[in-house]
Amino acid sequence: MTSTIDTEEPRTRVRRPVRRTAAVLLVALAALVLACVASIMFGSKTLAPDQVWAAVTGHADAYTTTVVQSRYPRTALGLVVGLGLAVAGVLMQAVTRNPLAEPGLLGVNTGAAASVVAATAFAGASGQTQTLLWALPGALLAGLFVYVIGALGSGLSPVRLVLGGAVLTAVLSAFIQAVTLSRPQVFDSYRYWVVGALGGHDWDAVRAVLPLAAAGFALALLLGRSLNAVALGEDSATALGARPERVKAIALLTATVLSAAATAAAGPIAFVGLAVPHLARTLLGADLRRQVVLSALLGPTLLLTADVIGRLVVRPQELMVGVVTAFAGAPALLIAVRRMRATS
Repeated sequence: MTSTIDTEEPRTRVRRPVRRTAAVLLVALAALVLACVASIMFGSKTLAPDQVWAAVTGHADAYTTTVVQSRYPRTALGLVVGLGLAVAGVLMQAVTRNPLAEPGLLGVNTGAAASVVAATAFAGASGQTQTLLWALPGALLAGLFVYVIGALGSGLSPVRLVLGGAVLTAVLSAFIQAVTLSRPQVFDSYRYWVVGALGGHDWDAVRAVLPLAAAGFALALLLGRSLNAVALGEDSATALGARPERVKAIALLTATVLSAAATAAAGPIAFVGLAVPHLARTLLGADLRRQVVLSALLGPTLLLTADVIGRLVVRPQELMVGVVTAFAGAPALLIAVRRMRATS
């Protein structure tokens, strides 16, 4: 009788985390589906549900069809950008061991902004497509620069990463202010992008960043086991067969690619990369593989929900999604700080 109890209890302990993980992921997937439906259903232009359904099935008039179809690429871009920011945040917090780390820590946002400003001022760039094409290399170069600073000396240092990101952000911010203040036409073009918005994009923007987001997500999944080992300490990670420096480097480069793609497409959007990893860690624990999968669902859900709220609160105008996430993210940041203080 004793042996039966001993063999059944471990099996029960194993099943419970698996069932909890499956339940959380299913709920997150359902929430994401609802957010996608809401993104197509609601907008700054009021349409009845039967009108939206008629447009989806191809039985609506030309005006209604055009309005609804304009929401398709916006929703798809929200999926890609939300995934990129959330998963990049998970990787950043894992590598730096800083629960307040987010993609902006690498200077990616400022690098993209500086590239957009320089292209607008000196190369005559204009329009959403050209802005995206110029923002992407600027974001990548900024992330690589900060990574090189963090890797100088005796291995990758989270402290040098933070300092490098702060220095680069300060320098590029001064450049941005100098150019935008001296050239009003550049400021007029720049101010829309810098707030962060999903509207105004077509399928070309989605196609431009989707390969980077997909590759980054796949790499993040592959890195999950190694990052779990690194979280135990470098000695333990080495004993388990992982190479801590290589794992950290690949994880940071992956985070840079993900956040660069998201920022180039939609502009700097704050707090998604900070709040979502905290929520994923609270729901599923410290396993990085589970955090990556859950964050890939929660990030788009949060971003699309914020975008829908921005369309509804100031009808017939729109409130940009970057503004909504900033309002929602401030309480999340305060909660995170309080949790850190309570833990310490």
